[in-house]
Amino acid sequence: MTIARDEGPITHRREDGPDLYFVSAMPKRARAAVGILHGYADHAARYTHVMDAWAERGVGSVAIDMRGHGRAKGTRGHCGRFTEFLSDAGELARVLSDRAAGVPLFLMGHSFGGLVAAHSVLQSARSWRGLLLSSPYFDLALQVPRAKLALGRIASRIVPKLGLPSGLTGKDLTHDTARARAYDDDPLVFPLARARWFRETQKAQARVFSQAPEFTLPLYVLFGAADPVAKLDGGKRWFDAVRSSDKTWDARDGLLHECLNELSWREIADTMSDWILARTK
Repeated sequence: MTIARDEGPITHRREDGPDLYFVSAMPKRARAAVGILHGYADHAARYTHVMDAWAERGVGSVAIDMRGHGRAKGTRGHCGRFTEFLSDAGELARVLSDRAAGVPLFLMGHSFGGLVAAHSVLQSARSWRGLLLSSPYFDLALQVPRAKLALGRIASRIVPKLGLPSGLTGKDLTHDTARARAYDDDPLVFPLARARWFRETQKAQARVFSQAPEFTLPLYVLFGAADPVAKLDGGKRWFDAVRSSDKTWDARDGLLHECLNELSWREIADTMSDWILARTK
């Protein structure tokens, strides 16, 4: 199958904001297309293996680097308000629509990107045919000392760009040692969690739970049962609260935070593309 691969900056935005960056993989005759939102300290290029696997099955995709991540402009990991990331999600929707006109469109978010994706759909369902979430960051599995949480709340107001070590390494994400090492060595991945970002994310997590009954799109949620970063119980609680009549919960025994970077990633990617294609009819 012929696959058109492309990447570059997003410089002409509909709303104010820094330049973003995109990567895409589009089969010649796409049957569906997916917009991808990465996790915190993450970036779009880390999803190209999944994008290529989907393209081989007729599912095109576009992934963006949100502000402050990857090759996008902006202070690494910083935001003034969570809504800034919703603006970035809107740019993803625009680019995807331009590149995949006429086919059913889906949205996928991993970890923090899953929180952004869920909020984006709740804000405006647009023409999304369904939402896929990978280890959505609706609750934190890591135990953060109370003193550090208090410091973060204060710093969010006084020094919002203050960065504290996240403590996250490749071994927390995948059992694949090569991919774990690549994460640790990736110059586009950064090790700090910004104070304002953390506080804005906490408030966004509270909102996504309060608005869960408003969610009605077809939904697929993937989780590693051994995820040390995003709390599985939090994801399941949100999943159970949404009112979608078409929803799938897929918890994978023993897998860590990045199921799509685990040794079994291809089988998982195929399961996701099967779910997508079944909803294009």
